Amino acid sequence: MLSREDNALLTRVDRGTPMGTTLRRYWIPALLASELPERDGAPVRVRLLGEDLVAFRDSQGRIGLLDEYCPHRRASLFFGRNEECGLRCVYHGWKFDTDGRCVDMMNEPAELQFKDKVFATSYPTLELGDLVWTYMGPPERMPAPPKFGFTQVPASHRQVSKVIQESNWLQGVEGGIDTSHAPIMHRLLTVDSTRPGFKPTNPFVRGKAPKLEIDPTDYGYQYAGVRPLDEDSVHVRTYHFILPFHQIRPSQSERGFPLMAGHAWVPMDDATTMVFNWEVSATSEPLTDEDRIELERRLGNGPHDVDQATFRSIRNRQNNYLLDRHVQKTESFTGIDGINTQDRAIQESMGAVVDRSREHLGPADRAVIQARKLLMEAVRTTQAGGAPHGTAPTYYALTAGEAVLPRGADWREIGNPVREAATPR
Repeated sequence: MLSREDNALLTRVDRGTPMGTTLRRYWIPALLASELPERDGAPVRVRLLGEDLVAFRDSQGRIGLLDEYCPHRRASLFFGRNEECGLRCVYHGWKFDTDGRCVDMMNEPAELQFKDKVFATSYPTLELGDLVWTYMGPPERMPAPPKFGFTQVPASHRQVSKVIQESNWLQGVEGGIDTSHAPIMHRLLTVDSTRPGFKPTNPFVRGKAPKLEIDPTDYGYQYAGVRPLDEDSVHVRTYHFILPFHQIRPSQSERGFPLMAGHAWVPMDDATTMVFNWEVSATSEPLTDEDRIELERRLGNGPHDVDQATFRSIRNRQNNYLLDRHVQKTESFTGIDGINTQDRAIQESMGAVVDRSREHLGPADRAVIQARKLLMEAVRTTQAGGAPHGTAPTYYALTAGEAVLPRGADWREIGNPVREAATPR
């Protein structure tokens, strides 16, 4: 368990909080690139780390991310005119470029050059892997670009989605790195069920309670859940936790097509999280349209399950996630459709910010315990003026794996082994 003080330290993300300051030292996914589909198109509201921002793509295709509120009279720039390489406030006509410089004032005489004295808060952006990333920390401490493996494959091989979760970001992270829940909560009860989940014949489900093995690295850790199957074999599934909120895991499509997958749980504020989901082909073969539809349906992250205007889940707390008690008795462990929908339902059920001082953790929670330790260490390192782990470019080529192995085999041979602190690639 955590003390209430430590729980608050890890979960509060506003500007000036210890964790908020630490998270601002990383590149952060801010929105899908598809939310800004055209030059001089409509601005988009973005909430990150307790800050209200607005994103826009200018006439040259550059992406700006500004404080939503105009520095003149604090009117919302969401209502602004995106025109001629700048976003113009419709209240008094002040116009700002992607760097936050005021480039024109319609209500002030030009000879006063007052515009040269005014700046809107702005954050640098990068467009990688169908996402727009931003860095909100000190400019002199900006880390290397976030070139995760999924950002480096062709778009034809990648599927990326976004959904808003009504809970603190750490609940999402801890759910994503908790391998022991997956073959329980996400299991199906019959082999002939067509619902999303792991069938009872899957060795992930057939295996006994896992032994967790964790290797610390300079980006976070890699770990494996090792599940005994019989006297001679074990099922192994490996993961990576990349500070501060990324997970990488193995996956596959319904047709058995191998995939690499992961999530990023990005805090909008203390009680709301943007979850970015990605899956990529683990071969040279691109994803088909049928693959993409199946992935969205299986996870519960696509247009059928998530309102693409608001990115809110259609299955939500207000309708009990459309839980079907008959299905729960006969087909799936939860009675809720969508693997990630099940995750959201349970993580949101804990409340906006779970009280970790009331937990009772066991050996199966080692990955969660280790992640909390690493996040606290990142806070201490940041407070001491250092660079927290996960900011160096040592996670670029990471992959994960899943296999049935002989007892005693080294699980590090599957996926992408990292036997010690990773080296830059």
